Amino acid sequence: MQGVLSGFAVIAVVIGAGYLIGRRGYLGPQGSDVLTRLAFRVASPALLFTILADADLSVVFSSRLLVTALSAVGVAGVFVAVGVARRWGVARTTIGALCSGYVNAGNLGIPIAVYVLGDASLVAPVLLFQLVGVTPVALTVLDLSTAGTKGSPLQRLLTPLRNPIAVGSLAGVAVSATGLRIPGPVMDPLTLIGNMAVPAVLLAFGISLRGSTLPLRGGERGAVLLAVTLKSFVQPAIAWALAAGVFGLRGPLLLDVVVTSALPAAQNLFTYATSYRTGETLARETILVSTVLSVPVLVVVAAVLG
Repeated sequence: MQGVLSGFAVIAVVIGAGYLIGRRGYLGPQGSDVLTRLAFRVASPALLFTILADADLSVVFSSRLLVTALSAVGVAGVFVAVGVARRWGVARTTIGALCSGYVNAGNLGIPIAVYVLGDASLVAPVLLFQLVGVTPVALTVLDLSTAGTKGSPLQRLLTPLRNPIAVGSLAGVAVSATGLRIPGPVMDPLTLIGNMAVPAVLLAFGISLRGSTLPLRGGERGAVLLAVTLKSFVQPAIAWALAAGVFGLRGPLLLDVVVTSALPAAQNLFTYATSYRTGETLARETILVSTVLSVPVLVVVAAVLG
């Protein structure tokens, strides 16, 4: 239980600091936008490169990752189906699908993995899956579906290479796959810049809460309720059913995949929504509500399966 509470306490304090910064106006009216652009275009690409450059890509191929991936794809597919039926638009539906299945495996998943599961490396498979598989595809869809994307078919095909986060992720994978060793004078500045990513995202999220309405009261209520339900309850339930019923996982392995799938929606999804000016309220409210709900959900999962 300590890991769950510690992880949430750290996040809550930084988001609260961002909220106070927004109330006091220390960064001006564009503070949240500046932090978001800093995280999206500079800090996050550096962070993802440094993480993936030293990652063991063999951890991607495991039954545990397959369970997590299938549960994420399943809930995202449900949101996409509803989004298509309700004609929510490609970009907005993409943000909602991400909020339904993209877990906070970094700044929250790591401390929870340490204190609840006893091994921080257990979140590496889902982290790699999201960074290498989900993020480039989702951001390419957002690039192609937003009004500003024009050009020839070749330019559209090369869209991922113009996205800083996708470039950072793919470059890190390339370095890891080839076994190259990046010299310290090159890696150390990138690590320092990358360390700004998580604080910048959390502070921007906190600033955005200034003046916002209470969750589930605006025009996005239906989409938020759907995304929160899929993220907080359906995804961990699917993961448990697949892990126990299909793959026969038991004990710590079962706890691992269910805890991972029960993590809330990642804060960096708000960065994506803000950067593309689509689904911002949907992302903000889903992240906030799923983070609050994940506390009792993770406590129950740890108590039942731990």
